[in-house]
Parts: sequence; C-alpha cells; structure tokens
Amino acid sequence: MSDYNKKYEERTKLFAIEIVKFYSGLSKSTETQVIGKQLLRSGTSVAANFRAACRARSTREYFSKLCIVVEECDETLFWLELLSECALPINNQTLGKLL
Repeated sequence: MSDYNKKYEERTKLFAIEIVKFYSGLSKSTETQVIGKQLLRSGTSVAANFRAACRARSTREYFSKLCIVVEECDETLFWLELLSECALPINNQTLGKLL
C-alpha cells in the first residue's frame, strides 16, 4: 500500500470517528436526529469506501471507488451545512470544527 493510501486511510478513519462523536452530541429533536443519521451514514461511509478503494484489483476500480468517496464527502458536507443553516438545536460545539 502506498504512503498516500496509508495516510488517507488513517485520516478518513479519524474523520469517521469525529462524525460519530458529533452525532452522539446532537440534540434529540426529531429533525436533528433524522439529518444526523444521514450525516452519520455518509460520514462513516467515506472511510469505509476509501478502505475499499485501497483493496481495488485494478487502477480503474481504484478510481471508480475513489469517485464514491468524493460523493460521500460531498453528501457529508451537505448534511453539515443543512444542520448549520437550518439552525436546528445542536448540543455540540464541534460543528465549526467539522466544517
């Protein structure tokens, strides 16, 4: 595995951990929990899909899986922006850190 892959495998895993911590601190309001669950799924999916990319059997498969990682990153950003812009109750001070 290349140094790039090792570095970003660890980095995406740490990001997933931060997403889990952030989700656990969210308000229990229905709206916040629904959006939070979407955030939890997409945010942790970034790390899982990057790991899958690192196990690709070809260069084409690697880049295909990296495209999924990019999509999940964008979706994660969307859910974070939505939480912020809707001004939903968040019992957590880490939103600024994640954005």
